[in-house]
Amino acid sequence: MLDYASLKVIWWLLVGVLLLGFAIMDGHDMGVGTLLPFVGHNDTERRVVINTVGPHWDGNQVWFITGGGAIFAASPLVYATAFSGFYWAMLLVLWALFFRPVGFDYRSKIDNATWRSVWHWGLFIGGTVPPLIFGVAFGNLLQGVPFHFDSNLVSTYEGSFWGLLNPFALLCGVVSSAMITFHGGVYLAHRTEGVIQQRAQHWVMLMGLLVLAGFSLAGLWLALGIDGYVISSTVRPEALPDPLAKTVSRVAGAWLGNYQRWPLTMLLPLTAYLGFVAAMLLLRAGHSFAAFWASGLGLAGVIGTAGISMFPFIMPSSSNPASSLTVWDSVSSQLTLQLMLVATLIFMPLIILYTRWAYRVMRGKVTAAYVRENNHSAY
Repeated sequence: MLDYASLKVIWWLLVGVLLLGFAIMDGHDMGVGTLLPFVGHNDTERRVVINTVGPHWDGNQVWFITGGGAIFAASPLVYATAFSGFYWAMLLVLWALFFRPVGFDYRSKIDNATWRSVWHWGLFIGGTVPPLIFGVAFGNLLQGVPFHFDSNLVSTYEGSFWGLLNPFALLCGVVSSAMITFHGGVYLAHRTEGVIQQRAQHWVMLMGLLVLAGFSLAGLWLALGIDGYVISSTVRPEALPDPLAKTVSRVAGAWLGNYQRWPLTMLLPLTAYLGFVAAMLLLRAGHSFAAFWASGLGLAGVIGTAGISMFPFIMPSSSNPASSLTVWDSVSSQLTLQLMLVATLIFMPLIILYTRWAYRVMRGKVTAAYVRENNHSAY
């Protein structure tokens, strides 16, 4: 039986894996949605683009739902505090996501140019807004969120929606949106041919440069201009969760501390750079499948860099640092984490196997001829 401290770290890692799964699997179809108006210049081309992800987008939503459920069950204080503090931002994400199912299912039902134009812009919104908002949210986490707990552990959020839209958070939003669009462009280049593939490759190169520049700028800004958080009291990882039983200080450059303590973690930002650069080079060389997984490696590097920079903090508090939520004091009971771990070890392999089977069955290029031949069944 695993001890409580180990379970806390395992679930921090598992939530990170689920977020990465969401970024890779749901991220590429969101990226395709973002590129839809720009790589498809007529109705047939747009239908080709949509049908590259049409059979899979709803299955990929499993990662999003599972990630949210895991945060709710494993870290209920984080879930409650984040969703109350980021309430309007999360609603904006949900409203944007509403365009995806109806856009996929209804766009091609009526042969009317105005009708189809409305829905393809709806798919653009559904693919663009969520990554942008998630990036802005991470940018605010790195700066600290204005909330505090009272003695009954009731959280009070002291900020506003507009306060979330600060310069550093917006930069993180640009990085998030660009890397998801990059990933979607690589997938689109893998599943199409001809002029659509060429346009997708063009956007991949543009987004790749934007990701690398934005990631570098965000790292410098974080190192030189944003104070990190440090637990300045004794930490007992095996103790029962109590967010108020610690002392937290804000220290310049603290978000770089873990890289000094554990030098191997420097591989994470290095992986981000290598992954995106390798994806661009592989795509130019015609190895689109390898480029897709190199892009996924880049996503892992970016997400891992954010996670390890903040560890053990999950949601720092800027208004009352002692209320900051960490890996050690924001989780569920030991029994809950144990039961969830058993369920995860059973069901996650099944999800991965099913996803692999589905993509294998529906592999291959999507062409204009395929769309015309399947006019009534294709998206």
